[in-house]
Amino acid sequence: MKIGVVSDTHSLLIPTEVINALNKMDMIIHAGDFCTPQDVETFRRLKDFKGVYGNMDGADVRKLLPRREILAIEGVTIGIFHGEGPKERILDAVRNAFKDRKLDAVVFGHSHQPFNEMIGGTLYFNPGSPNDMVRAPYRSYGILEIGSGTVTGKIVKLKG
Repeated sequence: MKIGVVSDTHSLLIPTEVINALNKMDMIIHAGDFCTPQDVETFRRLKDFKGVYGNMDGADVRKLLPRREILAIEGVTIGIFHGEGPKERILDAVRNAFKDRKLDAVVFGHSHQPFNEMIGGTLYFNPGSPNDMVRAPYRSYGILEIGSGTVTGKIVKLKG
């Protein structure tokens, strides 16, 4: 199974390259900061979709999505949480959000910094942002692949 992962889209135009890639996935995970309910609907219309709200999402988006979520997919557990606080401490905040659960992967956002690292048997995965050209080192999205009860992540750097 392939899962397209995005975060921090902030009501900005989603590049065609990302939309085309997401359409080829089995599922989409969005780790928050949509900014409008219409943006949530954009992703819901593409594929099977799971997401959480972020710090920039108002009450209208928070009514539609949880703050954090845990998914069980093909024998793998995946936590989703936007994150909070300064980017230098984002990993601590994300780990703390799921401190009582053993997860195979945790998807997060907030920092706009791509991250794909196995720590203590858990994959911590931030896809970066597909449309931030200011705070992010480059525009990106992610792919999680699940097979044989394991999960791996890949950061995809957008062209141009």
